[in-house]
Amino acid sequence: MGKALIIAEKPSVAGDIAKALGGFKKSDDYYESDQFVVSSAVGHLLTIVPPEGVEAARGKWTFKCLPVIPPHFDLEPIEKSESRLRVLAKLIKRKDIDALINACDAGREGELIFRNIVKYTKAPQPIKRLWLQSMTPAAIRDGFAKLREDDSMLPLADAAFSRSEADWLVGINGTRAMTAFNSKSGGFFKTTVGRVQTPTLAILVEREDRIRKFVPRAYWELHAT
Repeated sequence: MGKALIIAEKPSVAGDIAKALGGFKKSDDYYESDQFVVSSAVGHLLTIVPPEGVEAARGKWTFKCLPVIPPHFDLEPIEKSESRLRVLAKLIKRKDIDALINACDAGREGELIFRNIVKYTKAPQPIKRLWLQSMTPAAIRDGFAKLREDDSMLPLADAAFSRSEADWLVGINGTRAMTAFNSKSGGFFKTTVGRVQTPTLAILVEREDRIRKFVPRAYWELHAT
């Protein structure tokens, strides 16, 4: 009889799930019962490969190398959490693991963390989604009784990939373009640009400019008697 591998977003959640379902024995990096294996990521384990990872010349921060628009977005492990990725990859490849359950946080980022693991490891198993709004034992058990079908989560997965890839395109190209512009007279003046960061900074600059240009004026208040 096969087992389902449950992948949580962080170790504490994996422990809560094992405790709520019961019947698990703990190993170094996972919990195992007759029906399930529970392990976890530690947040994001993978990141999109930088331009120099696609083509060496693209690593130069010059205008002639921009824009960088890769034909597809490959992933590479984040160094500090690579050992955790190896644990999950090994579990996914176990012959008795015949299903995966996404128990990462209920939201776009949780979906992305899980989907990147599946994409990178080329996991062939069918997928179910555990969607939790509460971490009480009763809520966890109820969530397992109402696992969502993978097809219903694909729009959220698409949104997660789109956000990640848009951040990469704007951040990589914008940062390198502005850095090249500010460094054209010599030196290296890194100037970061971000899809959310830059518009937010613009709002703050506009507000600060209004404050500095403010001219106090006398005014009168009316009081009725």
